[in-house]
Amino acid sequence: MSFFTDLAHQYIDGEWRPGKGSWDIIDFNPYNGEKLASITVATADEVDQAYRSAQDAQRAWGETNPYARRMVLERALRIVEERESEIGDAIVAELGGTRLKAAFELHLAKEFLRESVQLALRPTGQILPSPTEGKENRVYRVPVGVVGVISPFNFPFLLSLKSVAPALALGNAVVLKPHQNTPVCGGTLVAKVFEEAGLPAGLLNVVVTDIAEIGDALLEHPVPQVISFTGSDKVGRHVAMVCAANLKRAVLELGGNSALIVLDDADLDYAVDAAVFSRYVHQGQVCMAANRILVDRSVEKEFTEKFVAKVASLPVGDPADPQTVIGPLINSSQAEAISSLVEQTVAAGATALLHGRAEGNLVSPSVLTGLAADSPVLSQEIFGPVALVVPFDGEDEAVRIANDTPYGLSGAVHTGDIERGVRVGQRIHTGMIHINDGTVHDEPIVPFGGEKSSGLGRLNGDAMAEAFTTQKWISVQHGRSQFPF
Repeated sequence: MSFFTDLAHQYIDGEWRPGKGSWDIIDFNPYNGEKLASITVATADEVDQAYRSAQDAQRAWGETNPYARRMVLERALRIVEERESEIGDAIVAELGGTRLKAAFELHLAKEFLRESVQLALRPTGQILPSPTEGKENRVYRVPVGVVGVISPFNFPFLLSLKSVAPALALGNAVVLKPHQNTPVCGGTLVAKVFEEAGLPAGLLNVVVTDIAEIGDALLEHPVPQVISFTGSDKVGRHVAMVCAANLKRAVLELGGNSALIVLDDADLDYAVDAAVFSRYVHQGQVCMAANRILVDRSVEKEFTEKFVAKVASLPVGDPADPQTVIGPLINSSQAEAISSLVEQTVAAGATALLHGRAEGNLVSPSVLTGLAADSPVLSQEIFGPVALVVPFDGEDEAVRIANDTPYGLSGAVHTGDIERGVRVGQRIHTGMIHINDGTVHDEPIVPFGGEKSSGLGRLNGDAMAEAFTTQKWISVQHGRSQFPF
């Protein structure tokens, strides 16, 4: 496909060039195995070139009038709007996203670009009082300089833009490394959009590579002051340790094991709809997905029957078919891991109300119940179409089970009493929770992030300025200070 082969390059200092590594990343369609592109990996030396060019370009960009920076973001938004159909096709082809998922991702991408347009003008300074006579304290918000961004495979276009666009709007330069399974949608496509939007050369660089080639060069390099990483908590811990050792700021959006809680007074039909979407959107490859469906025992039978019936009706197949709800997992290792997890959990005593099977990278949905309280599957992230239905007796037990996980990203509570839901939600140790809704939500101006093993820091809205700028204190003595010697 020419769309992918045209973008199968490194993008460094405004130039499209082949990588100089000794091997290639092969970009496959996860549904049919079609080879989309081949990209020779970037070396550690090319990572250095990317960071150096970013550093050089950022000096002038950081001093550019924010209204001028805003115009670049506005043009980028228009380009995405004009090419929405083409980008949607790419999401379907490269990551196996369904048509519904592609539309969802593009909707959010446009919303975040709109917010980034406004963000360019948001940082404001302060004048603070001083106990010293005649002194004026000015506090400026200034760009951090260069930001390293590492994005995941599940929502690659959105989650790359989510850090790249605000960082640029706030006067920084960026080096972006997309996931190896989505090098175009998560990387070079973003570079193409900003190139056409008129972003000056060097301000956005994309290196398609792998830790096997560059080690920790992307993290350890002296130029970037902030690393924004979205991915697994295992890799996130490593990113955090390397950043700490090099005195860099790390913004980490990591995994989750969200619980959707159905209380005894919930609207069950609505709760079923919310739970099915929250668990099975994009085949369950979503950090906010509801791994665990916690149901009050008094309504467990009715809820479970309706839930299983709806899940069983979800069409599985070609993501290009608009009717498909469950497309392929990203690669064969993920498909094998999910299938193995289901088999092991059932062998350990769980009951499969639906037992999904794998055909290539397509894995049909599973619904498991009857799990032992100490079942390891209850405390881990499941990145695939597997739901765990867990009964509870009363609010206190629901809260205890929901909190019995190392993660704390999202969640939901369903109830006929909104304030009851809020009270329960306040007891859940999570960064985000939604009353009478699904667990999968992201909005441009609300703080997005997790607790515990689900990450560090927040993104969106004012949190973007916290993530990608720093504060500088300049004092002015209008009189004369008195020194002790």
